[in-house]
Amino acid sequence: MRRSWRARPLSVIAVASDHAGAELKNFLADELRAKGFEVLDLGTNGPASVDYPDYGYKLAEALATGRAARGVAVCGSGIGISIALNRHPHVRAALVHDHLTARLSRMHNDANVLVLGGRLTGVETARDCLAAFLDTPYEGGRHAGRVAKLGNPPSKP
Repeated sequence: MRRSWRARPLSVIAVASDHAGAELKNFLADELRAKGFEVLDLGTNGPASVDYPDYGYKLAEALATGRAARGVAVCGSGIGISIALNRHPHVRAALVHDHLTARLSRMHNDANVLVLGGRLTGVETARDCLAAFLDTPYEGGRHAGRVAKLGNPPSKP
């Protein structure tokens, strides 16, 4: 399901990938620019092998310092870079596979990073996921306490 989406005051969207996700990341960066978003491209941009944690950490830093409002990350499966991103308490990276999971990641979890698998996700699905991620507001309410715990886990007994 393709949705209509447009740039809003999210200011900057950071994008990052490893070599396996570079092609899809570049496609999504172009889609963002075409819709009027400012893109902070943190790399990588080619097929030379690189380590996904390095690019996940760059994206997390861009969010922490306010250089970006949200992010998009891609590696081969999406799993590795999502693990790297979620090591940071201010990041809520959601590995999504379709429009519905992208929408729910925003509605229920206030995800601030969309994660996709470059070897697993086609461009049309990726475009739909991106639209849902950008168009869907966080519901808050019954989800707010749960989301707060993501950044501040309870102390050990």
